[in-house]
Amino acid sequence: MTTEELLPEGEKIRKAVRWFAEMIKEHPEKPRKEILLEAEIKFDLSPKECEFLNKKFLQGAS
Repeated sequence: MTTEELLPEGEKIRKAVRWFAEMIKEHPEKPRKEILLEAEIKFDLSPKECEFLNKKFLQGAS
């Protein structure tokens, strides 16, 4: 699966996904949920966008 296939439509959410991936690499000790909450605030994501990130990066990681 390519990065393009993972990225949803919408510039804010694409930036959030890239930032999220970067933060996981830079801070592997930090809980994903904490990074996700920071991304939601930093990129002013809608509830739908937050749900997308949660499904892709938290629920899928379990």
